[in-house]
Amino acid sequence: MNSVILQLAYRYIRFIFFVFAFIILMRGHNYPGGGFIGGLLAALAIVYKGFAYSLESVGSQTERSAQWLLGMGLSAIFMSFIPSLITGKSFMTGHWIRLPFPGDIKLGTPLLFDVGVFLAVAGVTLLFLISLSKSEAWK
Repeated sequence: MNSVILQLAYRYIRFIFFVFAFIILMRGHNYPGGGFIGGLLAALAIVYKGFAYSLESVGSQTERSAQWLLGMGLSAIFMSFIPSLITGKSFMTGHWIRLPFPGDIKLGTPLLFDVGVFLAVAGVTLLFLISLSKSEAWK
């Protein structure tokens, strides 16, 4: 589209989208939908660049990173299954570790699963939109 107004707004809105995506991921990892909605917001930040500049330029730049996001997301999802399989507990039982920092910080497999969903949804959304931009109907 190459709109000057959208290009100027993109510089500021991109940061806001990524911050809200991270907030929703962290807030939502104890509730349903945190990783999914956060991943959609993160992908929307990149898609907005396609609206501001052109879909072809964004597609050529982000296709490899979208595949990487999808692969890393699926890897994180599968890694969140491993502790419950090793300990012999029910499938996808949550496990937590305490970090030796002040403030009693705990990391668990539900957070790893949500981060994996976040990355996988962002990657799939970007691959979907990249494939749409390559279609003749959208040109």
